[in-house]
Amino acid sequence: MGAPSEEPPTDAPRTAGAPDVEGAPSPGQAGQADGASGVLALPLLPKLLLVVAAAAVAVAVTAHLGAVFLHVAPSNTLSRQHDETLDDYIYPEFEQNWKLFAPNPLQQNVAVHARAEIRDEDGSLRRTGWVDLTAMDAESIRGNPFPSHTNQNELRRAWDFFTGSHDDDNLPNGSRGEMSESYLKRIVMLRLGPRLGADRVTKVQLRSARSTVEPPPWSKESVNTETRYRVLPWWPVVSADIPEAAR
Repeated sequence: MGAPSEEPPTDAPRTAGAPDVEGAPSPGQAGQADGASGVLALPLLPKLLLVVAAAAVAVAVTAHLGAVFLHVAPSNTLSRQHDETLDDYIYPEFEQNWKLFAPNPLQQNVAVHARAEIRDEDGSLRRTGWVDLTAMDAESIRGNPFPSHTNQNELRRAWDFFTGSHDDDNLPNGSRGEMSESYLKRIVMLRLGPRLGADRVTKVQLRSARSTVEPPPWSKESVNTETRYRVLPWWPVVSADIPEAAR
């Protein structure tokens, strides 16, 4: 008699991960297929809108980087040809300052103060006392592990912008000087407007308080630490000088 043939039992366990139906994708493969077809499965109009939005972002980023590069690069034919357009775009929000490794670090404390003339309900005018705007920024920074870039640099750079575009008599040197005055007024209104009532402010005035940092005890250097003030004239405030956030 011949040996009986060996046939696999019909109830043998299936190999782990094997599909129930021959040719059917595994669950992982099915998920990959669904994800790959997510964007492609969108209707034509949404796909066109995504393409247009991506292209617009790419153009905006390229234009911004190009303008900044021409601004900081050495003077050339292209930058001289579009100098006015570049200045209008860069100043004051995107101004670049490459003085991080300056060999002569600042040895003075400079604070910016402001006060306002406001109109009371009876029509009379009165002036507020001086408010230390720099101290307000310092209070927001002190003890804050993630201080705001605005608190650290906005007022300081705006004051540097002003002093670099005005003479010793506080007169502007061209259009950049006028722009710096408008920029400072808007900063003052952002700080004081919500407190005083922006629509009641008729004029603002700024001044700087500059004092030399006292040398360390072991130094024999003698310096004058007396505070010196630079007082600017009163500037009228019009509706364009009041940011929406200050109202």
